[in-house]
Amino acid sequence: MTATDPRPPLRPGEPAPDFVLPAINQDGTVALADYRGKTPVLLAMMRGLYCAFCRRHIAQLGTTRQKLRPLGVEALAIVAMPPERARLYYRFRPVNVPLAADPELMTHRAYGVPQPALTPEITEEVTSKYVDLARELQIPATDSAGIRSALCERDGFEPVAAEQKDRRDWSERHGAQLTGQFLIDREGIVRWVNIEGATEGLAGLEKFPTDEEFLAAARQLVR
Repeated sequence: MTATDPRPPLRPGEPAPDFVLPAINQDGTVALADYRGKTPVLLAMMRGLYCAFCRRHIAQLGTTRQKLRPLGVEALAIVAMPPERARLYYRFRPVNVPLAADPELMTHRAYGVPQPALTPEITEEVTSKYVDLARELQIPATDSAGIRSALCERDGFEPVAAEQKDRRDWSERHGAQLTGQFLIDREGIVRWVNIEGATEGLAGLEKFPTDEEFLAAARQLVR
C-alpha cells in the first residue's frame, strides 16, 4: 500500500501533536493537554461511523478502557464525523470511552495516519472483510451494499444522503483512510504505535488490536 500522506506515522519517542476537538459524549472540547502531566492516554483514530468495523472497534475500546484504567492509562477515540451526527448516534448507543469529532481528519494527518490510494485490491479486501463479518453475525451475505445496509440497520446507524456523498467525494480526492492507535505518556511522548495494515498488508485491513495487545503495551509504559 502506497500512502499519499505528506508525513509518515509518528514513531515511539516522538512528541504527540496537540489538538483541541469538539467532544461527542461529554460537554465542551477534548484536548491532548487534558491528559498531560496526569495520565498516559491510548489515542485511537477512527474513520466515520459509516464504517461498521469502526463502530465495533469503538464499542470494544469502551471495554478496553476499563482494563487500562487500573494501570493508570486512559483512552480516547477520535471519530472522523461531524460532531452533531456522532452525538445523535451515541445519545442512543452510548459507549464507555470519551469520543472527539474530527470530520476534516486534521488529527489523523498530524499523526501521519496513512491515506493510501483506494486501489481495486484494497476495495476487494475490504469487501471480503464485510462478507466475513456478515457471516459471523449470521447476516445473509448478498452484495457489498446490501451487507453494509444490513449492518447499519443492525447497529441503528442511518446514513444520510449528504454524508454518503461526502464519503464518496473524500474517497475520490484522498483515497482510503486507515486507522491508527497511539499510546502517549503523561509527558506527551508517543510510546507505542499501531497502524492498520502496517504489519500484515492488505490482510490487516479492518483489524483492531486485542485487549491483550493494548494491555501489553500499557504494562511496558507503566513499569
